[in-house]
Amino acid sequence: MNRDRVNGTIDEMVGNAKRQIGKLTGNTGTQIEGAAQQLKGKAENALGKTKDAVRNAQGGSASRTRKP
Repeated sequence: MNRDRVNGTIDEMVGNAKRQIGKLTGNTGTQIEGAAQQLKGKAENALGKTKDAVRNAQGGSASRTRKP
């Protein structure tokens, strides 16, 4: 897991909490802010997953091309 995935997960959780607080209090601005932060977190998480996949693919291909 890389920094993008960690930050993305945190942003998703905080964004969800803000959205719920906005919903409970009737504060549309907080709901929108939370939803935006949640989307940012999902994007960061997706970027992190992509980076991990590339890193794993590069590591995997390097080990397959080595000769004993």
